[in-house]
Amino acid sequence: MLIKVPQGQDIEYPGEGTLKEILVQENKELLKQYIAARAGGEHVDFHTQLTSEAEVELIPWDADEAAWIYRHSMSHVLAQAVLRLFPDAQLAIGPAIDDGFYYDFDVAEPFTPEDLQKIEREMKRVVKQNHKFERIDVGRQEAEEMVANAPYKQEILADLEEGQTLSFYQDGEFVDLCRGPHMLGTGQIKHFKLLSVAGAYWRGHESRKMLQRIYGTAFATREGLDHHLAMLEEAKKRDHRTLGRQLELFTFDDEVGPGLPLWLPKGAVLIDELEDLARKTEREAGYQRVRTPHICKESIYLRSGHLPYYAESMFPPMELEGVKYYLKPMNCPHHHKIFAAAPRSYRDLPLRLAEYGTCYRYEQSGELFGLMRVRSLQMNDAHIYCTLDQFEEEFLAVCQMYLRYFELFGLENYLMRLSTHAPSGLGAKYVDDSERWLRTEDMVRGAMARGGINYEEVPDEAAFYGPKIDVEVWSAIGRQFTIATNQVDFAVPGRFGLTYTNAAGEEETPICIHRAPLGTHERFIGFLIEHYAGAFPVWLAPVQAVVLPIAERHAEYGSQLHQQLLAAGIRAELDAASETLNKRIRQAQTQKVPYMLIAGDREVEEGKVAIRQRSGEQLDPLPLAEAVELISAEISS
Repeated sequence: MLIKVPQGQDIEYPGEGTLKEILVQENKELLKQYIAARAGGEHVDFHTQLTSEAEVELIPWDADEAAWIYRHSMSHVLAQAVLRLFPDAQLAIGPAIDDGFYYDFDVAEPFTPEDLQKIEREMKRVVKQNHKFERIDVGRQEAEEMVANAPYKQEILADLEEGQTLSFYQDGEFVDLCRGPHMLGTGQIKHFKLLSVAGAYWRGHESRKMLQRIYGTAFATREGLDHHLAMLEEAKKRDHRTLGRQLELFTFDDEVGPGLPLWLPKGAVLIDELEDLARKTEREAGYQRVRTPHICKESIYLRSGHLPYYAESMFPPMELEGVKYYLKPMNCPHHHKIFAAAPRSYRDLPLRLAEYGTCYRYEQSGELFGLMRVRSLQMNDAHIYCTLDQFEEEFLAVCQMYLRYFELFGLENYLMRLSTHAPSGLGAKYVDDSERWLRTEDMVRGAMARGGINYEEVPDEAAFYGPKIDVEVWSAIGRQFTIATNQVDFAVPGRFGLTYTNAAGEEETPICIHRAPLGTHERFIGFLIEHYAGAFPVWLAPVQAVVLPIAERHAEYGSQLHQQLLAAGIRAELDAASETLNKRIRQAQTQKVPYMLIAGDREVEEGKVAIRQRSGEQLDPLPLAEAVELISAEISS
């Protein structure tokens, strides 16, 4: 057995056994420095039995992948503590997630905040007791006996392949069905915090039982935990749902329906500005605008292949005169019909069709989340029909458009993820055409490499009709969002009989690029609210300036200032209410208004205006024309 020690002396061991047994003999200190190991692309912990031919690489505590191991271990500590306090609880699942972990429980009564405090105290006792994690490998019959009184574990076990060795992990009195890996013992990670409890349907289906999901977070160091908790506090202040109410941007109403946002006047300004930006950008890039209806016959989605893959995400059909109609879940079939509406020549390509189309998707109730997961969404959508020779240039042009948007919005941290297919999913999850899958994936890799665009590859997450790029961005406080997509479609144009006449007079099928650089209004605006903490750049701010006459005698002058701002195209409001000036200034700051223009006796006499910025900085009084020019210049820049 070969044990690779990063930046250390590798160990060659002639026999077999667990890493713990071997390291105790060879170098016990490594047990403190490393948390687990990697073998053949899989994670294994120090409890896993290894053969003499195995080759493993130790994973240090500060590696990114180490966090998943100790957070998953903490989910076992959580479940152990819950069973100590609530012996009748049934366990479901408890994975590690980004920055934390959770466990789902079936309990008679929902957990309370007081329960979370008790559970956290009990978890600290489990950690202090330093129970050793022990791996137990069993056959299926023994596994079935071990979960005989655990219905959720029985269901998980039934989904696992026949014939494979199954594993449980035990620490102290607690035993759980689990493939691992885990740490050596519960005492190895002390820096954790329980965060919240929420309802979660078993396996995410509304038809299944509602469980109680307890969320927690854990870090290898106290500093890491404290930093994360501080970031969570900042995230609460930036929560787009809270700021959306405070800034009067959007609302939801039960009578309208869950996941169906109502945009208030100030929120509509954000939509209009983003759509104007997209129109201008796309017009300069050679796109043509189209519009399509909100409903369509079932036959178009059967032909495109969407219905078999997306039926669960679509609203149920409406039947009229014996024909089924669906609310539109995506725009692409409609754009394909527009392409097919006229004969096309190679001289017409590339053809770029763009639409801000409203689509409807029936997200599960438990998955709805403010503007981030909704059932009505307005997509910054477009489809590019091109030849194979044109593909790379068009694909890279879309990526470059993303980068220009990132620069405009001040997004410095982003990642492009290339999602590819898995051969095992052909014919079920993916179009059954291995040759074209491999070819288009190579085309995307080549385009990204030649364009100098960094990306990471993720298997088995492609669209059903081709590979795709998902664009992830990080907000100002480090929260991660997926906001855009760039997809290659080699299958559906052929299903619609889309062709163009090539230079030789022959019919060919175009390749199609699906792209949405700004994603949906809903998700992108939700992201921007949190990224800017509601303090939008001046060009995007719903209200760019507010005029504040100090007293009633200054109201007429304030009204004249207000009208001149509006005439200059500046979104301005006049606040001449009876409250004190300081109260109105605080109100404008709460509303994140970039400029407050204040007029008193001196300003009226001199024909000027005092300027206060939302940061609190005060500028010297300026003639109104110069003040308008100042604000207009910042908007246009």
